[in-house]
Amino acid sequence: FVGTSGRVFPKSLKASPLLRAWLRRLASLGVELRPRHRFLGWSNAGAARFATPDGETEIEARATVLAFGGASWPRLGSDGSWAAILENSGVSIAPLKQANCGFDISWSAVLLEKFAGAPLKNVLLTHAGRQARGEAVITRHGIEGGAVYALAATLRDEILRNGEATLQVDLRPNVDADRLAHRLAAPRRGQSTSTFLRKAAGLAPVAIALLREAGPLPQDQAALASRIKGLPLRLTGVRPIERAISTAGGVQFDELDDDLMLKRLPGVFAAGEMIDWEADRKSTRLNSSHIT
Repeated sequence: FVGTSGRVFPKSLKASPLLRAWLRRLASLGVELRPRHRFLGWSNAGAARFATPDGETEIEARATVLAFGGASWPRLGSDGSWAAILENSGVSIAPLKQANCGFDISWSAVLLEKFAGAPLKNVLLTHAGRQARGEAVITRHGIEGGAVYALAATLRDEILRNGEATLQVDLRPNVDADRLAHRLAAPRRGQSTSTFLRKAAGLAPVAIALLREAGPLPQDQAALASRIKGLPLRLTGVRPIERAISTAGGVQFDELDDDLMLKRLPGVFAAGEMIDWEADRKSTRLNSSHIT
């Protein structure tokens, strides 16, 4: 079924039925799976070398497709060790680094105790002139989620350059600042600050807690509306690469021909996350057949 995000999901919301169906289809096509084979590179004669439970073996092939992924799932085998193998064969590799990742923020103990794991729904995030709308999640280490991942490349690069980055959060993107300030000018009638912000500004408890993280709340309604519309979050680090959903870097495009074959290794092709591109920056270099 197609979800609200436009992504396609199995009806069971589990990967195992999809995997079983995929394996059945591969078997019907004559595909032979050889588990517990670790790629070691190529012999002097050009055969692919593998470490297996029965010792090292070599396989000669007319065509070889490398689809090793990035380096963000080491427990499942995607540890990026292929990069050194290709570099030893003369292939230029851009350093592997986090993509679609979370970021570190030094939250207060109060916020962590009450809101670690809480979602921020329908927010607008801004960084370096780029915006992403959607959801984010407060974590014990900082922040992550779909809207954060959309800006991860520029956030990551700034943190690597400067040691930190500022992410602006619009907690009420559907309400402009003037209208919000007008709502905040309403009499409080004995309501607590949290209750007033919940009713007048439509803020969830986690959003109110984030406003307090930035310091004492402004008493002026225009200044308070400005904070709600542009809450600054100071990101102090990038989550480790093994915690990222995917990685950037990899085989540089100059090493590939139009069919994604490695120019230095005729008959050897690279696929997917092994190639050095991030969708927001370099997807235009792939034609539709490559994306398919």
